[in-house]
Amino acid sequence: MKILHIEAGRNLYGGALQALYLMQGLAERGHDNALICPAGSELARAAAACAEVSPMVMGGDLDPRLIPWLHRHLRKHRPELVHLHSRIGADVMGGIACRLAGVPVVHSRRVDNPEPRWIVALKYRLHDRVIAISEGIGQVLLAAGLPAEKLRLVRSAVDRERFDRPCNRERLTHALGIPARTRPIGSVAQLIERKGHRFLIEALPPLIGEFPHLRVLIFGQGPLEQDLRRRVAGAGLTDHVRFVGFRDDLPDLLPCLELLVHPATLEGLGVSLLQAASAGVPIVASRVGGIPEAVRHGYNGLLAPPGDSRALGTAVATLLRDRGLTRRMGAAGKELMRREFSLDAMVEGNLAVYRELLAEVAHKAP
Repeated sequence: MKILHIEAGRNLYGGALQALYLMQGLAERGHDNALICPAGSELARAAAACAEVSPMVMGGDLDPRLIPWLHRHLRKHRPELVHLHSRIGADVMGGIACRLAGVPVVHSRRVDNPEPRWIVALKYRLHDRVIAISEGIGQVLLAAGLPAEKLRLVRSAVDRERFDRPCNRERLTHALGIPARTRPIGSVAQLIERKGHRFLIEALPPLIGEFPHLRVLIFGQGPLEQDLRRRVAGAGLTDHVRFVGFRDDLPDLLPCLELLVHPATLEGLGVSLLQAASAGVPIVASRVGGIPEAVRHGYNGLLAPPGDSRALGTAVATLLRDRGLTRRMGAAGKELMRREFSLDAMVEGNLAVYRELLAEVAHKAP
């Protein structure tokens, strides 16, 4: 089988990382991949070993020139089907190009923000199958009018073995300057509004009063960084909160956190939650979107209402007070990832959608 993948993201996390994992798994199973993605992106470099990579020419999310450009590449690669991994232009422009070329098309939906019913009716008419990466996303799509026969569920996954390792505290101290006596907790997310960092910052003063050695490591980059830094400084928390940016050595650092906090107000599933659970780190997160599928309340973490800083702080304090509970939840998270979020399950789930669609196309052909 030959699959053409289209991903407009430049950085190797989120949907782009899932696309890479999928292409690697498909290549291992003997399938051929072609990939269209931004020139010079991290994904382009990483995927060169498992896909024929073509650099994307794109002037914006709704650049109409993308349609004829993609159409030419469809004729060049001649895939049996196309998988659209990105909402950034590729979902619409890629869908139109595939329709013009008569190629079956699958679209992965990775976010849970609602869309108007008229957009859902028009946009998803371009796609033969829509893969939701969580049940939460699937429910949002169905509520907006997506036909149930188009929807399939294939959860995201992570490379568990990269994160399932013992904590090397010297590495944490060397890389980030975190003293041994401190109690590190972390947040791993883009610094954007819907990730809810401000609710974590609001929850910190009483936590630091009870746990004076607490240190909060904020991993990630984004447009809200300066605003969040001002909030931290304004609350007098500079000594307790450190912005550490995007880290390539996250698999080494994550196992040393006592817990991960993810106070998002919208979240399709949350790859950082899967990474933390794989590392044996218990999680405090919001009860929104697909998060309850990755964080089972009372099993591998605790859930709080979105936007409720007090409830968030209470959940964090509950885990910080009980190291035995955090150990049990950490072990449960590892088991959950092994059981339900493996890379093999993700690859086989996507393959099942491909095979079903191609069989349907063959059945309809004269």
